[in-house]
Amino acid sequence: MSDFTSDFWSYYVAGLTLVSILACILLLWISGTTKVKARDDNTTGHVWDGDLREMNNPLPRWWVYLFVITVVFSLIYGVLYPTFGKYQGVLGWSSTGQHTAEVAKVEKAIAPIYARFTGMTPQQLAGDAPAMAVGERLFMNNCAQCHGSDARGARGFPNLTDGDWLWGGDPAVIKATLTEGRTGVMPPMAAAVGSADDVRNVAHYVLSLSGSPHDPVRAFSGKPKFAVCAACHGMDGKGNQAMGAPNLSDGTWLHGWGEEAIVRAVTKGFTNQMPAQAGKLNADQIHVLTSYVWGMSNKPGATN
Repeated sequence: MSDFTSDFWSYYVAGLTLVSILACILLLWISGTTKVKARDDNTTGHVWDGDLREMNNPLPRWWVYLFVITVVFSLIYGVLYPTFGKYQGVLGWSSTGQHTAEVAKVEKAIAPIYARFTGMTPQQLAGDAPAMAVGERLFMNNCAQCHGSDARGARGFPNLTDGDWLWGGDPAVIKATLTEGRTGVMPPMAAAVGSADDVRNVAHYVLSLSGSPHDPVRAFSGKPKFAVCAACHGMDGKGNQAMGAPNLSDGTWLHGWGEEAIVRAVTKGFTNQMPAQAGKLNADQIHVLTSYVWGMSNKPGATN
């Protein structure tokens, strides 16, 4: 990998760019100074398709001038901006620097909007109509892609409106989730459970915990094998929010309901990731978004 990050490639790109510009200059010079001996009818003697003859006319002046302007512009641009390999240009411009400056400009412009929300608690913000209007826009721009525009989620993406939380629904926990992100891992457990039949028995026992339709005989056989799952989900299957282990007894299914879905989860496992928003949103925006997410499952009375 170091071969592709060495200074050689910087010099290679710089040299190739400079040679291309010099080649254009050479082409202009050759085309402007070379004299072709023409025939009496001002043709070069080249004929195509029997009657298509090449005239010995110079390049149009407008075309030559445009070409010259292009070459001069490329040289000036190359001096001012990064063009020749690692050379940064006289202006010191970079896409990262421009992005940082634009973000700072936007944050300065929106700071007065969030100033009123800073001293308010999430509970107060959740009942404040203007704050929730801002929170809704933040949610639509940053969260709806996974959780849906109505925040009801989909398979593998939690419903944020039902009060069922993997890591906890306290505003402080929601803010930590938004800021730092979360990674939930369900390891493949089939080998620890036992045979394929044992896995199906465990699946029926898990279904029984929530009162879902199940085979009582299989559930009875699967209960002892559930011990390997209890380390995360607890012996009663009510989960562990400190680990993000879901409650298996409440009838809420993140990765699908039924025997086959549970067998697939136990056999293959899965990994869910909630990306951190701290790099995209500032602290004030996360504060408002936290209140919006908390409010969706708590439904406080609206106040102005």
